[in-house]
Amino acid sequence: MMTTHEDTDLRKLIEPWLAAERLELDDLELSGAGRARTLRVVIDGEGPLDLDLIAQVSEGLSRLLDQEETIEGPYQLEVSSPGLERKLRAPHHFHKSIGREVKLKVRQGDNTRSVSAKLEAADDEGFQISTPAGSERFTYDEVLAAKTVFRWEKAPKPGKKESAP
Repeated sequence: MMTTHEDTDLRKLIEPWLAAERLELDDLELSGAGRARTLRVVIDGEGPLDLDLIAQVSEGLSRLLDQEETIEGPYQLEVSSPGLERKLRAPHHFHKSIGREVKLKVRQGDNTRSVSAKLEAADDEGFQISTPAGSERFTYDEVLAAKTVFRWEKAPKPGKKESAP
């Protein structure tokens, strides 16, 4: 993934602060222009990330960013967890998602295709998926878009109640 100089500065500021809170920076995106700029910070951690924790992190990051004046001009801060279906934008996202179903849009030469498969392995150069046709390997440079897929499993139908004698 390409990062801008501003993204790199933000990462250097935010990552240590989150580490002190026993959290990790899962993703960071600064988008928009002028008054419509948005800083999206996705956090992850060992324990559950409930709304109270997200609110505390948002308040702390807001104070930190205001104090350091890293972002010029107005912006909207959004702090969230990765969610059930997470975008895979960096090698560490693929590492954390091994064993999960993924949906990919990949470019191979002049062709683009979509693939849904199970993520089998990942390393620093690329990853391997398992499809009904067999295993395939891709480099991160071939990926146009990728995300994990969450499937709701139907609950088993409850058994019939026994009638009282």
